[in-house]
Amino acid sequence: MTAPSAFGPSTEARNLHWLLSNLVEEVPGVHSVTVVSSDGLMLLSSDPGLATAKAEGRQTGPRGSSADLATIVSGIGSLTIGAAKLMDGGGVKQTMVAMDEGSVFVMSISDGSLLGVHATPDCDMSVIAYHMALFVGRAGHVLTPELRSELRKSMESTQ
Repeated sequence: MTAPSAFGPSTEARNLHWLLSNLVEEVPGVHSVTVVSSDGLMLLSSDPGLATAKAEGRQTGPRGSSADLATIVSGIGSLTIGAAKLMDGGGVKQTMVAMDEGSVFVMSISDGSLLGVHATPDCDMSVIAYHMALFVGRAGHVLTPELRSELRKSMESTQ
């Protein structure tokens, strides 16, 4: 792994940020995306609405933010893992919640880390699930304890 330097994040961290941003920009209907560690801490987020709101001078409170999505993803992940244990269902691979005004998708990455996506109500669920699976396939093997630690520190310094 390439260590972070005084010049910025490691190559792996930059690649994960790029993959996450690409997911938001390339997949129609995606509002925001987050990666959450097994202990519920947000490691990565891509919230395009936040930049737009700031540029327009609108209030950018926590409601609907990446932090809220991370909390929701962590809760859904915990709930479904508990349900799977009670039902002897094995590991949880993905969860989808469809609502009147949107959808939330949660997919396991590795070591309990989760990928969460908030999307529009008219999104193509199969396209989102496909792109999430691509992200997980590309990110899962590089999301090492060292990289998770780097990402946590990076998120803490931006808040």
